[in-house]
Amino acid sequence: MSKKINVGLIYGGRSGEHEVSLQSAKSIYEALDKDKYNVFLIGIDKKGHWLLGNPANYLLNAQNPKLISLNKKNSSSVAAVNKAENSEIISLDNGQKIGQIDVFFPIIHGTYGEDGSLQGMLEILNVAYVGAGVTGSAIGMDKDVQKRLLKEAGINVTNFLTIKKSHFDKNTIKEIIEKFAFPVFVKPANLGSSVGISKAHNEKELKTSIDDAFKYDTKILIEEYVGGREIECSVLGNDRPIASLPGEIIPTHEFYSYEAKYIDENGAGLKIPADLPKETTKKIQEMAVKTFIILECAGFARVDFFLRTDNKLYINEINTIPGFTKISMFPKLFEATGIPYSKLLDRLIDLALEKKREKDALARSYTP
Repeated sequence: MSKKINVGLIYGGRSGEHEVSLQSAKSIYEALDKDKYNVFLIGIDKKGHWLLGNPANYLLNAQNPKLISLNKKNSSSVAAVNKAENSEIISLDNGQKIGQIDVFFPIIHGTYGEDGSLQGMLEILNVAYVGAGVTGSAIGMDKDVQKRLLKEAGINVTNFLTIKKSHFDKNTIKEIIEKFAFPVFVKPANLGSSVGISKAHNEKELKTSIDDAFKYDTKILIEEYVGGREIECSVLGNDRPIASLPGEIIPTHEFYSYEAKYIDENGAGLKIPADLPKETTKKIQEMAVKTFIILECAGFARVDFFLRTDNKLYINEINTIPGFTKISMFPKLFEATGIPYSKLLDRLIDLALEKKREKDALARSYTP
């Protein structure tokens, strides 16, 4: 039997998507083949402390998305340190080595996990890790930057206005009203899972929505409402990525909000695969792969579209660490495409190790 791969599953984190990450981690841990992998459960609490969880009870209220939390009482404080071949997990309680990690699997959604900061630390540790690198993660997290890059590449994005908190004043509202017709979407620039997103139908709601978005980020976006169908497509790979069949979100709420995604069991209907003509399906897949490549992604991502009644496609955003519960769109789309959940995890770990081997083959010093 071949040697097991030691996987460090990193979850939780300091962002507003902490609870979503816990749900994703639970599904991943349960699906990882324990005959292939030794899994180290590394939870990061909301203050940034790294905790090694006991597999038997690493989460509290695991079945309740409103109450799910890290089980800190049954966890030990740890740190990851760099070694020549791989990284080690060290106990901060007694300084003893706990285990070597061959590949990290970060499943922290949002800031401090999906934005390049965690990826930068993993690069310094010189270890393999699942997903996009520092550049792709940072671009994918910042809706303002990603939209500007996609627009430059000739890909349709919705009209938007970026506002920094330091520049916001009474004239900003006037500028928004002059530029857009209601309704508009108001979003934090660097967050996901629809946290802090509002749909404003008038000036009063606009002011409230802006105040709410600024609770989560110092930079926000105002986006036009384009209507149409909400289509999502998953992408898998490194240099030669493939796209899944597209799926459709059919919200029962006014839009696909955080509550609709994770709290309300009837918050949205999922049509997988989406009922689309073959040529439209192909166009979405090609556009998803092109977006993935333009934005320097690797491993996996989910690309979200708007499809208008005139068949014009717009990229809404990319998610470089998409939700990974068993009912999340990313794994469900690939399941419909022929790659089941557990095999998808195998492929992601293989891609991470492949990416690390390619980096290790690069020259580390200049030889004239």
